[in-house]
Amino acid sequence: MCGIHGFINNKISSTDGHQLIQKMTNSTLHRGPDFSSTEQIDNCYFGHNRLSILDLSVSGNQPMHFEQYVIVFNGEIYNYKEIREELKSFGYSFVSDSDTEVILKGFDKWGSQVVNRFIGMWAFAIYNKVSKELFCSRDRFGIKPFYYIFDGTSLYFASEIKSLRKTPSFSNDLNLNQISRGLQLGWMVYRDETYFNCVKSLEPGKNMVFSNSKLQFETYWKITPNTINDPNITSKFKSTFDETLALHMRSDVPVGASLSGGLDSSSIVCSIIEQNLNDNLHTFSIFYEGKNTVDERPFIFEIEEKYKGKYTPNYYSPSTSEVETDFHEIAMMIDFPMSGSSCISHYALMKLVESDNIKVIISGQGADDYMGGYLHSYYRFFADKFTKLEWVSLVKEFNLYRKYQEASFGTMTQVALKSLLSVFLTEKYLYTAEFKNYLPFIMKKGVSSTQLVFDEFKSSRLDSFHQVLMSYSSLPTILHYEDRISMAKSVETRVPFLDHRLVEMMFNNQSDAKIKDGYTKRVLRDSMQGIIPEKIQFRKDKKGFVTPGEVLWLRGCLSHLLEIDYNTLHFLDVQKTKSVIEDFKKGNNKFAKLVWRVACLNYWLKNTL
Repeated sequence: MCGIHGFINNKISSTDGHQLIQKMTNSTLHRGPDFSSTEQIDNCYFGHNRLSILDLSVSGNQPMHFEQYVIVFNGEIYNYKEIREELKSFGYSFVSDSDTEVILKGFDKWGSQVVNRFIGMWAFAIYNKVSKELFCSRDRFGIKPFYYIFDGTSLYFASEIKSLRKTPSFSNDLNLNQISRGLQLGWMVYRDETYFNCVKSLEPGKNMVFSNSKLQFETYWKITPNTINDPNITSKFKSTFDETLALHMRSDVPVGASLSGGLDSSSIVCSIIEQNLNDNLHTFSIFYEGKNTVDERPFIFEIEEKYKGKYTPNYYSPSTSEVETDFHEIAMMIDFPMSGSSCISHYALMKLVESDNIKVIISGQGADDYMGGYLHSYYRFFADKFTKLEWVSLVKEFNLYRKYQEASFGTMTQVALKSLLSVFLTEKYLYTAEFKNYLPFIMKKGVSSTQLVFDEFKSSRLDSFHQVLMSYSSLPTILHYEDRISMAKSVETRVPFLDHRLVEMMFNNQSDAKIKDGYTKRVLRDSMQGIIPEKIQFRKDKKGFVTPGEVLWLRGCLSHLLEIDYNTLHFLDVQKTKSVIEDFKKGNNKFAKLVWRVACLNYWLKNTL
């Protein structure tokens, strides 16, 4: 895991070019404290910060050369050994045991098609000294970041915007459309847009070529549902999950795992133990005690009891004083304003991992977004049953939802109404309605022209919903936090649930594989029979990366964030915004989420721009 930097500028002098690439590289030393290097190749400048994970020797350092190609790479190609053996059969030899060399020689053999062979996460740039082209690629889900500025003639790219701030083409001109999405929906990114008009993000599943001062893009992968009813889905899922977990454990440094007590992280930890993939596994868990907090240790203790002495648990509970200190550090690291408080718990987790000298952590992120993990998946699930006239199944699942969620009549009425809306309205329409109406819309009229454009499926409503989660709403934001916060502590996070083979498998099967008999993520629960404790296997609640929340902290250790500078927030409707914040100060928590986002936006603008 690393930080990559680079640019092609035909007008800059060699002296200025070296100074610039050095500044860019120095801006993210936290991403790769083990080795740092810069290099000029023609009018192309590369910089690299290395966090050594595979082949710890100097042979794995970057920029790396082969024939006419030079590469800077951030990520992990988990099946690099298998690809290397295939390349050896074609006559290639290798001087390192790194996946970087495999990418480089694979590109020499197969060109841009090499990325279709990868199981992993990546963002890389390869410069061709003969054709003078720059080839860039980002993994299928955007696990690793790739930002760029194209000013019409020159191209600058980096893992983090901190690096691009050093370039002459960077401008603080804000993208008010993205600010609007962040406030109303909590999205950190949207398609190729960022909070700055000049900075773009290479979209997941895409390659980019810069040649003759022009950019060209190619989509090499996208979600394409092909719904079937596979009676062997559970065994196939389990087999692929076990395989990818073994691949994700490849490392020349110790690997740990985050453990929340939820289904996803518990499945990972218990499977690692069952498969004997790590004989010295350390797990890391955050908890909070006190009123209005969540402590999931009782579920984790179930795993401790089942696998006594087979792993080493680590627990930590952040104090309120740490939350205040950490907030400032997080705000400096994540490039954009915080849309929620979960990243504070995440940061505490990474501090715990760092203190144990662990460089690689396995995380359970991603499963909810395509396996029906979120309860609002049920609206689309019920809508599909309604549309297909599956009345018996609909009534059964509806009643089981009410039973397992202990839902009141009023709650079930809301569920029924939202499910009916999902019958008749597209995801674009539903999200646009949420954007405009779920929270008070506080942007000034006319300052933004925010549009939500989705590539929606013509298949099931549940698949369409999950495609939006994966491509636009929750997952891109989760992965943004996952990368910035772990890398702030020089820790690599791996997310095995985002193996594209698992994702394709779930999109290619009927919704019963996701939701069945009142349980979400059904195929995962069934595949973990006898592996995870029963109390976790059949948990019905969904906690996520929980914190005491925006309310408790904004009324306590972070109350100073409510001192808003409305001159800074000139694009907001001041009267509406003041009204929301004053109501919160008086004890109304209804729009606490929006208050948090306004407070974080204000802090970000005043302290990072």
